[in-house]
Amino acid sequence: MSLSSALSIAMSGLRANQAALSIVSGNVANANTPGYVAQTLVQDQVVTGGMGSGVRVIGVNRTLDAYVQSQLRTENAGGAYASHIAGVLGQLQNVYGTPGNDGTLEAAYNRFTSALQALSASSGNPAAQSSVLNAAQALAHQLNATTSGIQTLRSNAEQSLSASVSQANAAMQQIAQLNQRLQSMGAQDPAAATLMDQRDAAIDQLSGLMDIRAVTDGANQTSVFTTAGVQLVGGVYASTLTFNAQSSLTASSQWNADPAKSSVGTIICQLPNGARIDMIASQGINSGQIAADAQLRDKILVQAQNQVDQMAATLASALSDVTTSGAPVTGPPSGFDLDLSGILPGNAFRVTYTDSANVSYTVTVVRVDDPSALPIPNAAANPNDRVIGVDFSGGLASVVSQLNAQIGAASHLMFSASGSLLRVADDGSGQSTVSAASATTTVQSLASGDPQLPFFTDRASLYTGAITGSASQITGLAGRIQVNAALLADPSKLTVYSTSPVTPAGDTTRADFIYDRLTFASFSYAPNTGLGAAAAPFQGTLSSFLQQFVSLQSGAATTARQVAQGQSIVVNTLQEKFDDKSGVNMDTEMANLIALQNSYAANAHVMTVVQSMMQTLMQAQW
Repeated sequence: MSLSSALSIAMSGLRANQAALSIVSGNVANANTPGYVAQTLVQDQVVTGGMGSGVRVIGVNRTLDAYVQSQLRTENAGGAYASHIAGVLGQLQNVYGTPGNDGTLEAAYNRFTSALQALSASSGNPAAQSSVLNAAQALAHQLNATTSGIQTLRSNAEQSLSASVSQANAAMQQIAQLNQRLQSMGAQDPAAATLMDQRDAAIDQLSGLMDIRAVTDGANQTSVFTTAGVQLVGGVYASTLTFNAQSSLTASSQWNADPAKSSVGTIICQLPNGARIDMIASQGINSGQIAADAQLRDKILVQAQNQVDQMAATLASALSDVTTSGAPVTGPPSGFDLDLSGILPGNAFRVTYTDSANVSYTVTVVRVDDPSALPIPNAAANPNDRVIGVDFSGGLASVVSQLNAQIGAASHLMFSASGSLLRVADDGSGQSTVSAASATTTVQSLASGDPQLPFFTDRASLYTGAITGSASQITGLAGRIQVNAALLADPSKLTVYSTSPVTPAGDTTRADFIYDRLTFASFSYAPNTGLGAAAAPFQGTLSSFLQQFVSLQSGAATTARQVAQGQSIVVNTLQEKFDDKSGVNMDTEMANLIALQNSYAANAHVMTVVQSMMQTLMQAQW
């Protein structure tokens, strides 16, 4: 090997040392830069004529653990989902208030029942009547405020979805643009490492918004998919998300897979080929902050609203509804006559019959005068029972026709009408026997002669549970419930329930009735409250129902907080694992720096020795 070759090899070593020193310097400078992946120099031996002739720098490698990175992104989506759910459920707890403190539904309800108990002990006392009405108004206001708080949280979720969609679009566009810039670069191009760091940062940001998986091909192009398989980024092309945000939500603002029936925003993903996917309807996003906001807006907070609406509805109907048994009709055919003159939209009558095998069935018929709401869902808990809707707007003859068509032949029952009386009887075949019939109607007057009264109203209207094509009256009732204005104007009606004959002074019938209904009476509650199930709905007093759903929400908030804490530990552990492998280790960099210093000195010494030898050779020749 000639001296000039030795000099050239030493110079290539110095150049490699300088490049490596630049890499170490960059690593040290970016040790605390989020998303920075430590780099190492890639070099190779130069061989000429079968012999080593130096070293060349090929590029840089990123010390990336792709498997841990993929796990971290998955758990990052789960962590964002759990943290967001826990945060909003904590805010919902603030809406309900701390159990046992003032300003809670439970405290307002207890003050109301305490005032009723005092009224029962001194029915005609004006001070006691005033106390009851004040407590009732406070309870109604608390229900109104709770609804307002829940709908504010839903509106916040709607706006958060809008912001998240914008952030997701920006991240997807950035990934596609970086893919385009990386097209012309090799994987070990020093300039590519910085761009890949930026691309990974954009993917990491996207993983906090939704559950994704990223796939990088041999051309260093990264494609991004949701875990459900929807492609968000493909090479240099990015899909676009759109969200039709609503300004503010009310209890009647509900998501529906049918866009014509939906009154909240939905997320549409438009693929580069023009295809459109509803990401909420197709369940295309299942984790991350976007999924959390959709779950809160459409399910968790809707269920919370259902709970307070059910309380408001039970509070109103418990005091205003009267159930009257039908008058027996001796046969044949045998059955019952029901007076339906007072039945209002949302009111119902029930027919119980047994078949030839002595199996009992109950049919509940709800007055539904909006044809667009028919048929109504069968909400019966017992599989042998049915709930149907019938349009009364055409008169009783039309009702009879509808009943005979929907129930008669299959149940071996016959329906007929005379004036306001509906007769239900067996058809004489011996296949069925009508065992009971009753009608439940809403009392409209404060002095009907019955202790029942419309104590609470839906703003200025009676609450009857009416069903229309747009919504059921129960939806959002807690935000509209108020004490009957006529009762506020005449508090004596808390005692006087009849004007002919006039209720005697000191009569406690109505006061006792109200107190007993709200303290001891048991009711059945809809499964959409989260308590019980369709086949076994929760039953109990209003107080027990209130305690149950408040406890349910408290438990949900506690569980969500624990899940979020656990998920945070998982994410932090994976982040530490990722940083250990892919982050900058200062001890390693300092060791590399010392090694480079020694290598640089050695290469420089070789050059000095070669230069000295060349000078000696030239002097000898001279």
